[in-house]
Amino acid sequence: MSKIHPEITDKLSTFIEQQKIFFVATAAQQGRVNISPKGMDSLRVLNEKRVIWLNLTGSGNETSAHLQQANRITIMFCSFSGTPMILRLYGMAREVTREDSEWERLHSLFKPLPGCRQIFDIEVDLVQTSCGTGVPLFEYIDDRDQLNSWAIKKGEQGIRKYWEDKNQVSLDGFATNIMKKNS
Repeated sequence: MSKIHPEITDKLSTFIEQQKIFFVATAAQQGRVNISPKGMDSLRVLNEKRVIWLNLTGSGNETSAHLQQANRITIMFCSFSGTPMILRLYGMAREVTREDSEWERLHSLFKPLPGCRQIFDIEVDLVQTSCGTGVPLFEYIDDRDQLNSWAIKKGEQGIRKYWEDKNQVSLDGFATNIMKKNS
């Protein structure tokens, strides 16, 4: 039922572009595995082996902390309508912040979103599809606006204060270095 692909094909890239939600999974060598749902048109396929994901400010910063300890990431997409399919992208990720020379070029590939924190540049080394016939059907209605409204209300200084208060360590106490990277 599953199939391994050497790269992200045009067909798989189109599938990715059509998805309204994806899931990001990371883990350090020790501690908890983190999986988070993402959306808001925050992922781009750059080529058959590379995707970027614009990470927005959230309650934690587990991905950053985990990748500093164990550079591995899995991104999963599920078809909740139409033809069933599950797609997983396995690879290694590099964090890009506002301080990095590539920030402006990569950030310009996304529509402006308030509260963006970092971009994860993922080198895909394995692509896997499976049937997805056990995934239920859901109807997409719309994106939620609460995160954008919250970030706009906080403003740039409020977001940085939030990073300082809430995003500096993972659930397991691993440093994210968010304030050093975005100072």
